[in-house]
Amino acid sequence: GLEEGAKNQFSTFSNFITTINQKKEDIGNRSSPTQLVIPNIKNGRDLPALCLDVRQKKRMSMDTLPQELKAPIPPEPSLPIRTKTVKDFQDDMEKSKASGDWKAVHNFYSTTFDSFLEINAAFKKDTNSPFNTIEDSGIDAKFVNVVYDALLNTPQDVQKSVLKGIINGLLQEWTGPRTKDDLRAYCILLQNPQFSNTSTYVIYAHLLRQIAALTEADHHFLVHWSKKISQKRFKQVVDRLLQFISLRLFPAKPEEFPPMVKCTWWIPSATKVLALFNAANSLISPPIISYTDFYNSTLDHIDLMEEYHNWQCYGNSHRFSFCQYPFIISIAAKKVIIQRDSEQQMISIARQSLVDKVSRRQKPDMNMLFLNVKVRRTHLVSDSLDELARKKADLKKKLKVTFVGEAGLDMGGLTKEWFLLLIRQIFHPDYGMFTYHKDSQCHWFSSFKCDNYSEFRLVGALMGLAVYNSITLDIRFPPCCYKKLLSPPIVPCDHNALVGICGVTLDDLFQIMPELAHGLSELLSYEGNVEEDFYSTFQVFQEEFGVIKSYNLKPNGDKIPVTNRNRKEYVQLYVDFLLNRSIYKQFAAFYYGFHSVCASYALLLLRPEEVEILVCGSPELDMSALQRSTQYEGYQKTDLTIRYFWDVVLGFSLDLQKKLLHFATGSDRVPVGGMADLNFKISRSETSTNWLPVAHTCFNQLCLPPYKNKKELRQKLIIGISNAEGFGLE
Repeated sequence: GLEEGAKNQFSTFSNFITTINQKKEDIGNRSSPTQLVIPNIKNGRDLPALCLDVRQKKRMSMDTLPQELKAPIPPEPSLPIRTKTVKDFQDDMEKSKASGDWKAVHNFYSTTFDSFLEINAAFKKDTNSPFNTIEDSGIDAKFVNVVYDALLNTPQDVQKSVLKGIINGLLQEWTGPRTKDDLRAYCILLQNPQFSNTSTYVIYAHLLRQIAALTEADHHFLVHWSKKISQKRFKQVVDRLLQFISLRLFPAKPEEFPPMVKCTWWIPSATKVLALFNAANSLISPPIISYTDFYNSTLDHIDLMEEYHNWQCYGNSHRFSFCQYPFIISIAAKKVIIQRDSEQQMISIARQSLVDKVSRRQKPDMNMLFLNVKVRRTHLVSDSLDELARKKADLKKKLKVTFVGEAGLDMGGLTKEWFLLLIRQIFHPDYGMFTYHKDSQCHWFSSFKCDNYSEFRLVGALMGLAVYNSITLDIRFPPCCYKKLLSPPIVPCDHNALVGICGVTLDDLFQIMPELAHGLSELLSYEGNVEEDFYSTFQVFQEEFGVIKSYNLKPNGDKIPVTNRNRKEYVQLYVDFLLNRSIYKQFAAFYYGFHSVCASYALLLLRPEEVEILVCGSPELDMSALQRSTQYEGYQKTDLTIRYFWDVVLGFSLDLQKKLLHFATGSDRVPVGGMADLNFKISRSETSTNWLPVAHTCFNQLCLPPYKNKKELRQKLIIGISNAEGFGLE
């Protein structure tokens, strides 16, 4: 609706219309954005936020309008008859380019975009059909694409006529509930390439505002229609919205836009519309574009913790925060939020320990500020399990590791070593906790029953400690594991509530047991008689310690045959049994272990894929990127020894490159921010060239003697990185 008291603004709008019709200036100069003041939706200056599963509850209705504007809802008007085809339009364009006479093209554009009705008349596949279902928008996508592709190649007065028409449409189409023709017009206007130009941002902002203020039902249609847009056009719309948000946050020319205080609704509106496209993208498998294409790296440079705290305080209320829309926040920015949230929790827990100590009139001890883990290399798993079980209250303190009998001081390096060795032992096939699947090259939970699942809790706590202490682990879990780990992302208060249970599909099984998944897929597509040819029931068998055990997938499953009619149910129950039911106790212990350390609302911001990246980093090594970001101490990058070093390293096999990374940093994984985030340093060692290189893993530092030739450097380096377990003090 229109704001009360806004009538005096129409003179300003008239001036703007006059301005955009002038031909003597460039469009960027002729249409000053600050001249357009489209009346605001009443009480809608700060739009409420929208997540994937959170929709605006307030409905736009006639009750929100000023009394003088209330009127009966008119029936949907009939559309004008427009017969121009794609070929007709293309012929007109060719003639205009050849003759220089753009009258026919100008008339087409000015008429087509003059109102929402005209947009539908031009681009609706059949003007006599309602097209009121989510399956088909009724938009002639080919015609829309051709018209928009040609638009930016037309004279300025043609382009201005389109903007003028859009303004008319935005003003004329505001009353009453939206028709499906209105939604079609919004869908078409969002694809207008003119909105990439900052001079059109005021118009674009009002278009976004109207779309953001639509009802939940209308958003539902737009989401489903948007998923039918081609990948190229879909990506263009998303990029345009991201650019709009970035330039509003950090304008290159602030004078191009109205003052921020007068357009606080710009960014919420754009983000809400972007959420519709993110929802559309999530409905398709595989998605139209990668989830990373929704990241806005500009947000890496704002006060993320303020955003996070606002979100914690106000949730999904009417106070906007980017954390309500986590899809737009990059994994690097989320890592910063999680790290700072972890640091604040560490400080809070340490402070409380200090206060408790002082209140009991006991002498404070620096060790009380840390989670101190003392282990023997020969009893690594049992010692670690005992230490973490005894020190549950300290899990959220900064981790420090000591290897008994070694003089190393933990400034980060011993912690990395502890994680690496512990993970290596726990995931060894002989240990029996996890099964390694060669086809998928990943581990999965053993379904063997046991009396104590505490070691699974230990593995969960290890993963939590890794994220909490910003350590990357070499763990090969399938994506399904991280989806289960966030089911739910916050531990429920009800101890009887199920955890680690999520919807699983045959695609999830393919990522773990591809051969079995392929067999089940064959069952689903089998054209013969399933009951007679397969002779299967709703019962499965598993071997446990040499004994075959049977499990019913549903009550009396051993008496229910699998048929052509119920085979889908059989496959779904079988997949659910393998990935949820058969390993429930193991995974529940793992889940509680992880969340005992990582319990934080920041987990609500993460996708399963992002949790995997935070835990495991990236396995892709780019040594050239490491070379570009390396710092030097005592060397210059042009020194002969350094040139020898990089010639050798870049020529290493992948296995040797991983050994070098592990030798120098304590991990062979690349952190979230890439090689540059390692802060890798090569220092000159003044020792004899007979010595091997030395590494300070706490500081990601390699101390390299000035070897005289490439052969000697290669030989010493390979010996050093291949024999690099244990710590000492110089």
